[in-house]
Amino acid sequence: MKHPVDKQRRMLLGTAAAGMLLTVLPARAAAKPLRVAVAGGAITEVVYALEAGAMLIGSDTTSTYPAAALALPKMGYQRALSAEGVLSLRPDLLLASAEAGPPTALQQIAAAGVRVVTLAEQHDVQSVRDKISGSARALDLALRGNSLLKSFDSDWQAAMADIQSQRRQQVGKPPLRVLFILSNSGTQAMVAGRDTAADAMIRYAGAVNALGGKDGFKGYKPLTAESAIAAAPDVLMTTSEGLASMGGVEQLLKMPGLALTPAARNRRVIADMDALLLLGFGPRLPAALRRLAAQLTA
Repeated sequence: MKHPVDKQRRMLLGTAAAGMLLTVLPARAAAKPLRVAVAGGAITEVVYALEAGAMLIGSDTTSTYPAAALALPKMGYQRALSAEGVLSLRPDLLLASAEAGPPTALQQIAAAGVRVVTLAEQHDVQSVRDKISGSARALDLALRGNSLLKSFDSDWQAAMADIQSQRRQQVGKPPLRVLFILSNSGTQAMVAGRDTAADAMIRYAGAVNALGGKDGFKGYKPLTAESAIAAAPDVLMTTSEGLASMGGVEQLLKMPGLALTPAARNRRVIADMDALLLLGFGPRLPAALRRLAAQLTA
């Protein structure tokens, strides 16, 4: 008769042997990591916010946030992509803003076997939500997408509540008239009318676009002395890059007609946000809006 201790020892050895066998069995091959290129700064922000930055192998020049995005290989400006430049990075997926192009380049990239997902680009809060959900679907990160969307919605609702509270404190005062000036080095300064990102931000912040009324123009047009004087803005707004290209506040105020505006007389200039933060309509939209509204009511 076998001793119970021997039986127990054999059972333990058998279990240990089974464990050893399990450890040497080949593991199932892991899925190939997704190689993602992005054309659109706000979409790049979303990918990082989804904690998927490790997937990125390239981006366009508008992708300047977060800092890690600056280190990515660049494919050129999103509106002027070259198929060869994008394909040289060997992406599996191209996430592109609706502003990306030209269409022929996107067609060539898709024809080469790269999955191209284009995300709508509108100047409203729903556009941000669509970028989050669309990027999460394309990257197969639905749970992270839902979490980010919930966090964004909460921030947005809180920001809008703060702005509405500020408006109530301004009862009886006319909303400020804001003139947005777009200036890039070596090009003529332009001013924003309706259906622009600047117009949307001004309205969300509770102010009025000085050139965006129902009788105003759409898009951008060159700044002229006549239009600046007629607009009579209380505040001048531009991006930090734009202010730098104009040579600073003093040079800005010397531009055609601006010296004769209430904004120039009171030296009310807002220019401390970069273009991606102020106009990008990415996941930092609530923070940008809070910042703008605070400066308008200061």
